[in-house]
Amino acid sequence: MFKRRTSNTDLLATGSWQARQGSTTGARVSRESKRALLKYLLLAVLAASLFYNYVGWSRIAGHSEEPGATAKTWSYEIVKPEPTNHRDNTQKQTLGKEKAALVMLARNKELGDALHSIRAVEDRFNRNYHYPWVFMNDEPFTEEFMELTSGLASGPVEYAQIPKEHWSVPDWLDVPKAQKSMEDMVAKGIIYGGSVSYRHMCRFNSAFFFRQEVLAKYDWYWRVEPSVDFYCDIDYDPFAFMRENKKTYGFVMSLYEYEATIPTLWKATADFIKDHPDYLASNNSLDFLIDGQAPSAEGDKSIPEKGYNLCHFWSNFEIADLNFWRSKTYLDYVDHLDSLGGFFYERWGDAPVHSLAVSLFLPKDKVHHFNDISYRHAPYTRCPQDEESYANGRCVCPIPKTQNFDTDGYSCLPKWWAVAGKEDRRYN
Repeated sequence: MFKRRTSNTDLLATGSWQARQGSTTGARVSRESKRALLKYLLLAVLAASLFYNYVGWSRIAGHSEEPGATAKTWSYEIVKPEPTNHRDNTQKQTLGKEKAALVMLARNKELGDALHSIRAVEDRFNRNYHYPWVFMNDEPFTEEFMELTSGLASGPVEYAQIPKEHWSVPDWLDVPKAQKSMEDMVAKGIIYGGSVSYRHMCRFNSAFFFRQEVLAKYDWYWRVEPSVDFYCDIDYDPFAFMRENKKTYGFVMSLYEYEATIPTLWKATADFIKDHPDYLASNNSLDFLIDGQAPSAEGDKSIPEKGYNLCHFWSNFEIADLNFWRSKTYLDYVDHLDSLGGFFYERWGDAPVHSLAVSLFLPKDKVHHFNDISYRHAPYTRCPQDEESYANGRCVCPIPKTQNFDTDGYSCLPKWWAVAGKEDRRYN
């Protein structure tokens, strides 16, 4: 039979001084042993450290590693990395194969919104292609704007200041008439009705952005606005898709324009077609612009003077061929519009101007709806409707399908689908 060992609890309970004394002595010896062991360990670490430091510096100084060994020659040089200039095109190389650029019109005060959009486009698309970015502003960009935006861009970056003649009131404009028109719009509560800078922007995007020298070397552009979002990976090159499929203009959203901002734009367009009937394309998209209207047939060189339903492609996202805007057809059209002063006397937007030109001067099959691209520009969001994009993780849409702008009452996309079909890259 084994005898039970006395525990510390038992000793405390019996009050045995001898037991307590023995326990204390044992604890003291244990602590002294630990101190001695720690002391020896510290000395050993110190000795090893001195030895390895000696060996390392002996190598750098050209000493031999061991006594009596042949001395080796060692070189030691501090290399200072060259500072990276993100605005130097030689530092970043484009991987995409098309002569294309991502284009943003932004002001210095929109830096935060610009960075938001760059991050979205890079994460969803450009990190795999490194297409260049082109930023344009009517004022010089600040160093902070250039440093931070170029730091996010995966491809080359260029910054351009818009010439004054492309962002100012033309000399021939009747300024009192324009001022009276803006006052009337403000009184009616029309959005941007009293904004001169908004009119400059619309006129620039309609008539001048493609004439900028910084874009001369490109054939394609993707317009990116500050503060937009993309919710799906774009796992192919839209620029290559457009070229290979002989497309000219691509969009993601379509909606109605405010009639009060363009009361005479359709008449101005109809008058232009009268003077230039050969510019009207066969199999155009006139049936998208006028409800119940057939597209122009071969030999039909006129359009109705009334009936425009206000539908247009929302140009804050567009991927298009720059050479269309550079064509004589479009240049004649937009110069005609500009001469009428409607950008200032009314409030003609670049979206309806682009849309009327695309719909009338191009065959319908040259226009592409990117149904597989999810996009948000406040206040509207649209997402693809297929199940596969979500099942495979390509898309994460922040809205329920019932809130998708594609089927909103203010969307014109159902009209486009009705006249052109639901053609897109992936899903029919």
